[in-house]
Amino acid sequence: MAVSGRGTNCGYEARNGRWKSTSPYQLAINNKVNAMKNENLPNGVMLNAYPDSIGETLADIVSMLKRPEFADVFSLFYILPTFFNSDLDRGFSIIDYDINKELVTSMDLARLEELGIKLKFDLVLNHLSVASRQFKDMLKKGDESKYRRFFIDWNEFWALYGDMGPDGYVVPKKEFLDRLFMRKPGLPILKVRFPDGSDRPYWNTFYQKVDYLEIAAADLLGIEGIWLGKAQQIAALVNKGIRAKKDLVNIDFGEFSGHKDAVISIVEQKRIYLGQMDLNAQFEGVWDFYDETLKKLRDYGATMVRLDAFAYLHKQPGMVNFFNKPGTWDYLARLKRIAEKYDLILLPEIHSEYGNLLHEEVSGEGFPIYDFFLPGLVIDALDRCTSQPLRRWIGEIMEKKIMTVNMLGCHDGIPILDLKGGDIPGFLRKGLLEDAEIEAVMERVMERGGRVKNLFGADGKKISYYQVNATYFSALGEDEQKLRLARAIQLFMPGIPQVWYLDIFAGKNNYEAADRGGAAGHKEINRTELTKSDVEQALKKKVVLDQLELMRLRNTSPAFCGELEVADTDVHLLQMTWKNNGCEATLKANLRDYSFTIARRDETGEKSPLSYG
Repeated sequence: MAVSGRGTNCGYEARNGRWKSTSPYQLAINNKVNAMKNENLPNGVMLNAYPDSIGETLADIVSMLKRPEFADVFSLFYILPTFFNSDLDRGFSIIDYDINKELVTSMDLARLEELGIKLKFDLVLNHLSVASRQFKDMLKKGDESKYRRFFIDWNEFWALYGDMGPDGYVVPKKEFLDRLFMRKPGLPILKVRFPDGSDRPYWNTFYQKVDYLEIAAADLLGIEGIWLGKAQQIAALVNKGIRAKKDLVNIDFGEFSGHKDAVISIVEQKRIYLGQMDLNAQFEGVWDFYDETLKKLRDYGATMVRLDAFAYLHKQPGMVNFFNKPGTWDYLARLKRIAEKYDLILLPEIHSEYGNLLHEEVSGEGFPIYDFFLPGLVIDALDRCTSQPLRRWIGEIMEKKIMTVNMLGCHDGIPILDLKGGDIPGFLRKGLLEDAEIEAVMERVMERGGRVKNLFGADGKKISYYQVNATYFSALGEDEQKLRLARAIQLFMPGIPQVWYLDIFAGKNNYEAADRGGAAGHKEINRTELTKSDVEQALKKKVVLDQLELMRLRNTSPAFCGELEVADTDVHLLQMTWKNNGCEATLKANLRDYSFTIARRDETGEKSPLSYG
C-alpha cells in the first residue's frame, strides 16, 4: 500500500538568515500550550562528532568543513560533550559546562556561525562528575555544604522502604528492589566519606571508581605511639595493600594492629573518586543549575539541546527508576519552560522498546524524538531484501506526525532493544520486527565483529542486550554499495538526518581500541579518531564522495521541505518521492543488488539522474 504525507521536520524556509516554519502541522504544534518553539529548527543534514574526532581540536573539523568537498553538505553540527570539561565516558561525565579550552575556542564557534552551521549540544540531566564543584564542595564541607542535597543520599531516599544492611546502606524491600532498572551489576550506590568520618551511600546509576593514594611515613607521624621507623614500616604495609586493590579493613596490620583505625582514618583522607553522581531533582538548586546551563548553551550558539539520560532523573520508591509517570512529564514540562526562555529546542533522548509507545508519548507532547528504530530496520532491509518493516515505520511517522532526528551510526551503539514489542495494558503490541528477526540482526552484526552492551537486574544477572557496538560500515559487512544505499535511505526518511563522522569515511571496527578500553571499551570500536591525513586519503574514495553528494542533495534541495510519497512496490524494491512546489527528488532502490537511482527536478527543470551500483 502506498503512503504519503508531509515531512514532519520539513516545511522550513530561510528568511532573513533564520528558519521559519511553514508546515501546517508544525504551526499547530507551535500553538499548543507549552509546546516547543520550533521556528528555528533547520531542515538540513547534521554532522555528529567529538571536537577532536578529526585532527586534534575542533578547529581541524571546522577547517575540514571549509573544504570544497563539504560545501553545502551540513546545516547543523551535534558536538559531543568533550566540548565541555569532563572526565569520563567520553564526555558524558560533566565537570562543568564551560568550554574545554584544550579542544575548543570561541573562534571555532564564530567560524561555524560564518558557515551557517547551527549547533546542538548535550545537557546530561541525570548526573554530574564527582569532580564537579558541587560534589567536591559536599566532600569538603559535608552537612554544612549548600550542595548537601544536590545529590541523592541513598539511605535517606530508602529509609522508609527497606532495612539497613551490614555494609552501612539500606537494602530496599523486595517489592521495591525488583522494580529497579540497572545499568550495571549491583545496587547503584557509591559510598562517600564525609568530613565527620562517616561513609554515606549516594545514588550512582552509571560509572564509579574509588582509589586511594599511597601514603608517606610523614603522614603517620601525628599518630600517638608512631615514630619514623614504625611509620615507614606501616606505610610500606599499607601501600602494598593499596597497590593490590585490597579493602582497607582487610589489610593485615600484624604487630601494628593497635594503630589500624588511626592509620585507616589517615588513608581515607586520601580517597579519590571517579564517577557520575545522580542529581536530586527534588532540590531547587538543581533546577537553578539547569537554567544556568541552558542559558550558557544558548550563548555558545545552540539551537537544539539533547536531554541525555533524562528518563532516569525522576525517582520514586515503588516505581521503576526509568521514565516514571507522571513525574517525568512534570520534569520535561518544567525543562521546556526554561528552554523557551532561551529559544532552544529540546530533544529528549529515550531508549525504549517500540511496543512501550514512549516515543509516541514524547512526540505527542511536542518534542522531536530520536529515530532509534531506523538503524536496525535498514540493516534488516538490506540483509533480508525486504522493505516491508521499513515502509511500515515510515507510514507511522507520517500518519502520527512524529518529528524525528534519525541516524545510522552514532557515538554510542546500534539500537536493538528498541525494535521489540511491548506489553501495553490491555493488549500485546508487536514490535517493528519479530523477536527472531531482531535476534538475527544482532547475530549478523556480531558475526561481522560487533560487541554487545547488556542490561542487568538488581541481582546482577543479565536481563537483556541493549545495543550492538560497531561502525555502521562494519555492521553492513563492509560492503560499500550497502553503505551508499543505507545513506540514501536515511536521507530520504522524514526527519533531520544526523550523520556520524566515521561513517562518512567508511570507518571500520576498531578492535584494538575496544580491547584497550576495558569494561566500557565496546563503545570505542566506533570512535576512531581520524588525522587530517586520513581525511585527505578518504576523500579520494568514491564511497566517501558519493555520500557527500547525497548529503548535499538532501541539505539543499527544496523538495525535502514538501510531501513524501512511498510507492506500493514489490517488497524487494523501495521508492520514495519528495515533492515541493515543482521540485522533486525520487529514490528508486533495489534491495537485492543494492543499486539505486535518484531522479531530480528543481526550479529550472529536470536534472541528470544520479545512479549508484
